[in-house]
Amino acid sequence: MKIILLLIFVSPLSYSLSIHCGNVLDVNKGKMLSNMYIQTDKGVFTKIEKFNKQKIEVDLSDKYCLPGLIDMHTHLSFEYSKSSYTEKFQLNEADYAFKSALFAKRTLKSGFTTVRDLGDVFNVTIALKKAINNGTTQGPRIFTAGKSLATTGGHADPSNGFRQNLFPNPGPKNGVINGVEQAAQAVRQRYQDGADLIKITATGGVLSQASSGDNAQFNMDELNSIISTAKDYGFKVTAHAHGKEGMKRAIIAGVASIEHGTYLDEEIIRLMKKHGTYLVPTLIAGDWVTEKSNIKGYFPDVIAKKAATIGPVIAGSFEKAHKAGVNIAFGTDSGVSAHGDNPQEFALMIKAGMSPINAIRAATIDAAKLLGQVNNLGSIEIGKFADLVAVDDNPLKKIESLENIQTVIKAGKVEFD
Repeated sequence: MKIILLLIFVSPLSYSLSIHCGNVLDVNKGKMLSNMYIQTDKGVFTKIEKFNKQKIEVDLSDKYCLPGLIDMHTHLSFEYSKSSYTEKFQLNEADYAFKSALFAKRTLKSGFTTVRDLGDVFNVTIALKKAINNGTTQGPRIFTAGKSLATTGGHADPSNGFRQNLFPNPGPKNGVINGVEQAAQAVRQRYQDGADLIKITATGGVLSQASSGDNAQFNMDELNSIISTAKDYGFKVTAHAHGKEGMKRAIIAGVASIEHGTYLDEEIIRLMKKHGTYLVPTLIAGDWVTEKSNIKGYFPDVIAKKAATIGPVIAGSFEKAHKAGVNIAFGTDSGVSAHGDNPQEFALMIKAGMSPINAIRAATIDAAKLLGQVNNLGSIEIGKFADLVAVDDNPLKKIESLENIQTVIKAGKVEFD
């Protein structure tokens, strides 16, 4: 890629960029457009036409250009390791903040110009979002849930694994609710915190220090309170869910998406199609916990058993849902697997039966629809944010090319090349 040196000195408030792309993927039509000229101004696409020797600043004439990728399930405030269960007793807010800046940069460098963050600590990703928007640090555009919501002892109860007097009664401010009043209070707290959406843990999970990985953890009154209050504040609600009953309750209550969906069956699939509920499959997380469960001592015993049971099932459930026509959006659960490995999810989706174009759509236009940002994101079209990534090989024929992003442009600014 060739870039005129003056680009280095362009003000971040007045990006203007002219690009020659050898090939541009039209995700709406599912085909490559050859020899294209793209103009951006003030962070949006302003011209897309055939290249005809126009003056250019970025030469991608030997590359394949795609819309900036979108990961709908990340956790930028942490990254799991063997020491994660002791780190929560050792690390302070500032420690998590510095780590999150590193993880955000890795994520952007891997081609993901937008992410949905579904559960953090200390509201780190709310601060991180502001820092990225202000140009203080480098990272993707973030839509964050802040602290996810749980019931006492549930998957996102931050006191799980603590001695009682170290973290007594977390309460709605810390995302733990019991009953309809606390449910509404917790949603309003996220609004005050500056979150963009609500994440609930509708069932048990793999990596929390609790015995069940799939039991339902909210009753219908609590779910209805969360979702009705969320609507008042313009929030979509998404639900972490492995078990069937928790998924069923969440879908009927009106969540926008189910994360993981491990034990979905034909009844759940019918409900998802009826309500237009998306599945965010997180296949790389399933592979990661399965692999680590085979390493003795990597997880506490209560977690290792869940990881070995739930991890291997996720890919088959995704395949079943996709074949049945359930809406799919790309998501990795990065922070479980390593940040920056996000593109490996594409190959896993294709291995489980999805076509390359549909996997790419899941990480572009379909993800933008679930975000409620389809007018701004998800495709290379005039008026949308000028997010673009480039690779050496045609990803419709070689999906692994997305694991080696050559150029990342976000809002008309060259971030990496």
